[in-house]
Amino acid sequence: MGNLFGKNKVLTAVFISGRGTNLKKLIQFSKTKNSPIKISLIVSNNFKAEGLKYSLKYKIKKYVLAINDTKFEDKVLKNLKINKIKFICLAGFMKILSKKFIKNFNGKIINIHPSLLPKYKGLNTHEKVIKNKEKYTGCTVHYVNYKLDSGKIILQKKIKILKKDTPKSIKKRVLSVEHQTYYKAILKIFSVI
Repeated sequence: MGNLFGKNKVLTAVFISGRGTNLKKLIQFSKTKNSPIKISLIVSNNFKAEGLKYSLKYKIKKYVLAINDTKFEDKVLKNLKINKIKFICLAGFMKILSKKFIKNFNGKIINIHPSLLPKYKGLNTHEKVIKNKEKYTGCTVHYVNYKLDSGKIILQKKIKILKKDTPKSIKKRVLSVEHQTYYKAILKIFSVI
């Protein structure tokens, strides 16, 4: 897939809805020499998303539209085109993208999910993991397709669940693993490693 995009860094958009901790790590990674991507746009469906502060901090363009806007996807697609975006990373983006949107970026949208897919798609993954007495959990970076959290898996990282774990403690531990796994998955996609 590396040569699919050419030799220059690939202009990338990161979609967020919340704190943007994965966004921050992706930005830091994108500034390294061996990164195949350049984050040139941050897209959000939440005007109050904490992660938008990284737009200012790292001087990256942002585009924010309210979630209830029915024209959300059309406007975002237009904006992505204007900014010559070729690759999209979803990082805590709490809106399901339509088939039409995904088709426009076929095979070039990835997401990170806080469970070992195909187990525990959707929300409340950490609660489900504890309820079902799982021994392990972790995170998965996958391609986005038309079904929720069902795209081809790129990379997974596993952590052991401890007896004292709560959904909150698991969330914290999985998040720190996410920060390492997301950029490694990107390197894998662009076959730099």
